[in-house]
Order: sequence, then structure tokens, then C-alpha cells
Amino acid sequence: MTQVLELTGDLELWARIKPLTESYDAEWVNVARDLDTWPGAREAARRTMRRDAAARARKLYSPAVLADERDREALSEMAAQGMRIRISATPLSRGTVFIDRRTMILTSSAPSAPAAPGHRRYTMSTAPALVDGAYALFEAAWEHAIDLDVFLGARRPRIDAQAGRVLRALSSGTTDEAAARELGMSLRTYRRRVADLLVVLGAGSRFQAGARAGELGLTRD
Repeated sequence: MTQVLELTGDLELWARIKPLTESYDAEWVNVARDLDTWPGAREAARRTMRRDAAARARKLYSPAVLADERDREALSEMAAQGMRIRISATPLSRGTVFIDRRTMILTSSAPSAPAAPGHRRYTMSTAPALVDGAYALFEAAWEHAIDLDVFLGARRPRIDAQAGRVLRALSSGTTDEAAARELGMSLRTYRRRVADLLVVLGAGSRFQAGARAGELGLTRD
């Protein structure tokens, strides 16, 4: 039996996946940059799943998935069905699906513009050494990822627009004097805002504050 297959187009992908979906006991793991990585991801978010099946699904996304409000709503719907969703601390360039730890499907490397549905390429493998090795990498990334509710729930710090600009200046490494001038505030006010943000983010240093803000997606425009 061939253990590695090249698939072209979404129809061939679904033809291969469909027989595997008939098992309600299978564990599903999905790694993706955003909801465009895999075909039909947004529609699937609106589809009601059996609670026990949803509980066996884990989804790991890049921070980019939080940029669009509609996608955040779709993620919330997935979580409401019982899926476990986490956001990676670093961007993910390649999508991966694991089915019951026995089958792995990889997308082609993320292009600058998404390929048309009929031309997307995938690699499917059932080779135990490949699947086990890639799954171990997923588990390591999952352990260091952050639960979706940290980003969307009450534990995520709430900051105003000006604080967001201060955070971006802080993360860019701009000097206090230059940042204060750019933001149109006095040096004293800028430094006070920085000190306030350290408290809000629970950070012991400016470096920690910048790292924490980046993890939570607070420095995006």
C-alpha cells in the first residue's frame, strides 16, 4: 500500500477524507494559519457537531486567524461546540491535519495568494514514522500555545487605542524620546503609560511586556 500520496484539488482531498469521517471515534487535529488554509473551514464552523465528536477535535491556529472579526466569531462557534482551540505563539506557514494519529495531510507551503480550489495541492501520508514525528511536533507546539479564551475571554487585558499605540512603539524598540514625539505626548506621560502597561500585562520588564503583548495580539494595527 502506498504510504505517501500527492493530491491535487479539493475534490480529490475530500474523496480521500470522506471514508475517514465515518468513524465517530476518530481524533481530529487541525493545524492552520487561518480559516482559508483548509477548504470549507468557515462552513464547518456553522455546522452542528455531536458534542462527543467535537470534544475529540483540536485546532491550532496562527495569530493571523484573530485579525478578522468574522473569523473570531467562527472560532467562538467551534469552541461552543466543544472543540479545543489554541493560538500558536508563532506564525504557522503550513496546514496539517491528523486523523486518529494514523493519517496525516499537509497543504503545500503557504503561497503569497491562495490557490484556486481546483489547483490546491496536498500530501497525504500513512507512514508511521512520518505521522508520529509530525504529531510529536504538533504536541510540542500545542503545549506552548495559548487557549482561545485567553484572547477572546475576560482574561485578555483590555487596552484603549492610545495604549495600543504605546505598545507598538515599545515593541518596535523606538527610544522613549522618539516615541513620545511620534505619539504627540510628553516624555513623562509616555513613560507613565509604559509603567501602567507593565502592570496591566503583569510584566516585570519592558521586554516581557512586549513579548506578552505580542502573544495576545495587542500590537497589531
